[in-house]
Amino acid sequence: MTSAAVITGVGPVAPGGVGTTEFWRAICAGRNQLARITRFDPENNPVTVAGEVGFDPGELIENRYLVQTDRATQLGLAAADLAMADALFSPPALNPFAAGVITSSCVGGAESAQRALGTLWNCGPHHVSPYQSFAPSHAATTGQVSVRDTMKGPCGVLVTDEAGGLDALAHARRAIRRGARIMIAGAAEAPLCPYALAPQYSARMLSESADPDAAYLPFSHGASGYAPAEGAAMFVVESAADAAERGSRPRAVIAGHGSTFSAVAAFDPSGEGLAMACRKALAAAGRRPEDIDVVFADATAVPTADRAEVTVIKSLVGTKVPVTAPKAGFGRAYAGASALDAAAAVLSLDHGIIPPIPVLAEPIDDLDFVVGAPRRAELRTALVLARGYGGMNSALVLHRPDH
Repeated sequence: MTSAAVITGVGPVAPGGVGTTEFWRAICAGRNQLARITRFDPENNPVTVAGEVGFDPGELIENRYLVQTDRATQLGLAAADLAMADALFSPPALNPFAAGVITSSCVGGAESAQRALGTLWNCGPHHVSPYQSFAPSHAATTGQVSVRDTMKGPCGVLVTDEAGGLDALAHARRAIRRGARIMIAGAAEAPLCPYALAPQYSARMLSESADPDAAYLPFSHGASGYAPAEGAAMFVVESAADAAERGSRPRAVIAGHGSTFSAVAAFDPSGEGLAMACRKALAAAGRRPEDIDVVFADATAVPTADRAEVTVIKSLVGTKVPVTAPKAGFGRAYAGASALDAAAAVLSLDHGIIPPIPVLAEPIDDLDFVVGAPRRAELRTALVLARGYGGMNSALVLHRPDH
């Protein structure tokens, strides 16, 4: 396993939990973390319920970075710190050209962009901060992490909606195989502002339920779209040999990844692209469908998309493999959602426990959904699924380091 790309650090920043301990406790409890939006007054907006992170950036981030950054980047910086601490990694300990950063974002720094537009409109151009030249950028999180931590190796940013969190891990794996020593990879999103949400209303995929308990019900007959969320998850990725040399324990192996593009208006109703991504991921991992012990589903709560995903899962692994979607309890954080799903999968493999979907009263199918309470299981290999608006599909195979 010495040449394998392994995850040695996990840094989740999510509604209900910041850091691995809080995040794991929250998703295993199966509690609903959704609530009425407080980051702005949602009174005249169709969407009023979302997942917000209980997060004071000033407690975790230096002030000089706070004034330069959007909330999304602040979540990403905090997540990167948590991941590096989890991996027992300190950036000065390594040649800076051997370390890189790859992140994903769907929304970018929308909150800071909205604020700057308001200032421009109300006060004029001389009142707009010069930091607005980069704070709203989708690349800002990669840039700020790499600059702050002096990581001068391969760096980049991906914009593939929810698929991006998994795609970032795949790019990190590729960079390690090409000679990088350490990669910080993941995704961060802070889409809870009118400027970010308004363009999505016409797509009719966001849940307009004002009841937090009914706002995000994937794979249910009551599904009516997803509740948005903010959140981030970052990972430290390195070779197993480097991890052993540093004395850092591998939490999971990035075994395989597959991605496709269906080129559709929203989510591919046939599921063909997602199915192909799964087959690619399994082939890259050298695994068969029967090796999969748990599936972390994309779980849009858009009825046609849910049915397509169910069809893909059943055709791949049948109805006996456990399927879960913990994010139903805290919302869909776009690229951050799949990164948080990957974090949940890593912790699940580590603990031998599957965190549940909080509520699933009327399932649309007889898949083995894990609902309400965590389930102990012998877990060796996990499959994580993600789809983005417009047809992005991604699948990631993770397995336990000792398997």
